[in-house]
Parts: sequence; structure tokens; C-alpha cells
Amino acid sequence: MTADELQRTLSGGTSTPVELLVVLTLVTILPGMLMVTTGFTRILIVLGFVRNALGTPTMPPNQILVGIAFFLSLFVMSPTIEKVNEQAVKPFRAGTISQSEAIERGLEPIRTFMFNQTRDADLALFVDLAGEERPRTRADVPTQVLIPAFVISELKTAFQIGFLIYLPFLIIDMVVSATLMSMGMMMLPPVLISLPFKVLLFVLVDGWNLVVRSLITSFSE
Repeated sequence: MTADELQRTLSGGTSTPVELLVVLTLVTILPGMLMVTTGFTRILIVLGFVRNALGTPTMPPNQILVGIAFFLSLFVMSPTIEKVNEQAVKPFRAGTISQSEAIERGLEPIRTFMFNQTRDADLALFVDLAGEERPRTRADVPTQVLIPAFVISELKTAFQIGFLIYLPFLIIDMVVSATLMSMGMMMLPPVLISLPFKVLLFVLVDGWNLVVRSLITSFSE
């Protein structure tokens, strides 16, 4: 065996453990990346607001809500994922670009998505906290500054949507509570009476359809 063949053999033998370590690391941080760089946060919080507004804190179960939020996030992020695949994954697998270039190209569609959903005030806050100079273009904003700004923008949007969802159910609770008090039935918990009416209202207006439609369209603004 020549020296070149031995070197190729050794390099091939050591690359597998390194690649395995990289894959395991990516699998470990993938849930965190999913929550902070996609629409998962907004969707899950809004679904939680819907459940609490209905007065059914355990129905649907947490696993169902997380599953729905996950697949809705995939639906929302599908154009971005396709761009990452076309611009970074395929060229890297074809060997036409390096790993660092693939990462740089793959981040661009994700950064574009986050920029479109991030408020200027939130972005300015973290630019100021990081001590960065005022950016002239989006390319001047570091990713470590963009991600937290995106997260708090998502939280604000989710709470705004949740507030609007709560209003009609709050009105039902107030009407039922006032009615029971006027009838002298103060010992009867209003939630026992209002819960069926809230569920009935949600079903009659096709609530899940409206909530999902509002969520999906909120990402296109």
C-alpha cells in the first residue's frame, strides 16, 4: 500500500466519527432552532390561547397542539425550506460549494423570513444592546442579533392574536355570569354554563378553520 492510499484510508476512517458527531449535535439543537427561527413559536402560543379561551385547559392535549404547530410551521416555512434546498443543500451535495459557503447560502432564506416578521423597534433594541453600529442594509445585521429580535416580535404578534381570540369568549363569560347573578344563582360556577356555549359558538363559526387561516395569513403580511 502506498503512502497516498494509506492517507486516503485514514482520512476516510476518521471522517465517519466526525460526521456522526456533527449529526448528533445538529439533532440536539434542532428543536431550539425550530422554535426560534420559524413560525413555531407564534403558532403554538396562539393555539394555547385558543384552548384557554375555550376553558378546556387539557383539551386538546399538549402533544396534539405541538404536533399541529409543527406541521403548520412546516407549511409556512415550505417556501423557505425549498430555497435552502436549492441554494445550499443541492450544490453542497453535488460538491460545487464548500461547507462554509453552504451554511452561508442556507442562512440567507431563513434570515429573509425572519426579517419580514421582525419589527424595526425590536431589531433596533437588540442592535443597541449588542453595541453594534446602525446597520445600513440587512446584510449588516448579525444573525445573533436578528434571532432574539425575531423571537420577541413573534411573541408580541402571538399575544395580539390571542387577545382578539379571547374577546368573544370573554363576552360569553360576562353574559353568563351577569345572568346567573341576576337570577340569584351565585353558588353555581359560571364556567359550567358558559363552557358549552363557548364550544358551541366555536364549532358553529368553524373556529379551527378561522384560527388556522388567520395564523397562516399573518405570516404573509
